[in-house]
Amino acid sequence: MTAHQTPAQASAVRLVPQKTGAPAGLAGKIALPGSKSITNRVLLIAALAQGKSHISGALKSDDTTYMAQALRQLGVTVEDAGDTDFMVTSTGTLTPSQAPLFLGNAGTAVRFLTAAAANIKGTTVLTGDAHMQKRPIAPLVEALNAAGVTATAPTGCPPVTVSSEGGFSKRTIEVDASLSSQYVSALMMAGTKGDAPFSLRVKDGDIGARGYIDITLECMKAFGANISQTAPLSWDIANTPYAARDYWVEPDASAATYIWGINALLDTAIDIGIAPEAMMQPDAKAYDFIKQFPNLPAVIDGSQMQDAIPTIAVLAAFNNHPVRFVGIANLRVKECDRINAVATELNRIQPGLAEEIGDDLLVTPDRSLIGRTVKADIHTYHDHRIAMAFAQAALVIDGIRILDPGCTAKTYPGYWRDLQSVGVEMTFE
Repeated sequence: MTAHQTPAQASAVRLVPQKTGAPAGLAGKIALPGSKSITNRVLLIAALAQGKSHISGALKSDDTTYMAQALRQLGVTVEDAGDTDFMVTSTGTLTPSQAPLFLGNAGTAVRFLTAAAANIKGTTVLTGDAHMQKRPIAPLVEALNAAGVTATAPTGCPPVTVSSEGGFSKRTIEVDASLSSQYVSALMMAGTKGDAPFSLRVKDGDIGARGYIDITLECMKAFGANISQTAPLSWDIANTPYAARDYWVEPDASAATYIWGINALLDTAIDIGIAPEAMMQPDAKAYDFIKQFPNLPAVIDGSQMQDAIPTIAVLAAFNNHPVRFVGIANLRVKECDRINAVATELNRIQPGLAEEIGDDLLVTPDRSLIGRTVKADIHTYHDHRIAMAFAQAALVIDGIRILDPGCTAKTYPGYWRDLQSVGVEMTFE
């Protein structure tokens, strides 16, 4: 391995732990990437608006690259205007793509565009990599069919084929959102186009992560959408077109959790330049738990901050007492089965650190691991969040290698570089 090897080229990364009992050497400021959740919402909404929109502070990563390229295939001009900027120019109408839309493992992109494809007159095929082809989309397909669109996904996962006359012909529908709130967001963003208002209700009053719906509503309203809430999980969306505008994307709260976790574990003060309370993303609520380390609550409900759970679960391995994570069943259908992945990899460090109890995760900590040497290769399942969460463990335990470090490019391409910038030493192998 050469000194110039990049994370994408490496098979593993080793972090140099902070020395036990010595003053922590990590200091400085990290400029977090923009929110993936917001970037992909705003890219789509800007593509559905007539005119030119300047999106600043945006995330440039695998997930957003897939979204931008798919929008180009659908007749939208999406220009890279700098490291964190996009210029989106659109007629407000998407046109059919001759080739399938390949969306890698970008869940937001494939789900949002599946609903948006209902506004295209013609047939659209959406697919992704092997991981995406295991991620459920049947509830969204069922909702589109209820809206008068012909949508099929024979396996219940991508690829998906959507054939439409150019919009939802039935303007009042319901959707099962128990697996993912993204189904709701997808239908909402697509629902402004039509000859009548669109009414959407969540079936059985169950939803995966309500906070992400609030993000969708805020993004839609910023581009001129008129939405009224008719019940706790029902909305009426006016058939008014989006208006192009300039939009600033706030930093990614899920990315912030890794730095908050490192600060808590090492008693450092790496500055990310934004306070948790200034973020509208649900994962910002994770800070309220992380700041309690090493006395995390005995029970943590992760239902409304799902992407933060791997971070807190790894941190919990060094807590003063066991922590049980509940409300996290949906983590089984993310980029990987994150409940199983976190449990398996913690137990790779030391058997008994974690246990799956149904869809709950119980972490039984051992603070004596801090400062010890444990030879362990952490498998990341090509999941960016597993890799970044386990960096915490690698900063207090010698001998840990994190495999496939390049997988962080999905949402945080500069993660390892940013850790180096605040004093973390590492070698890529």
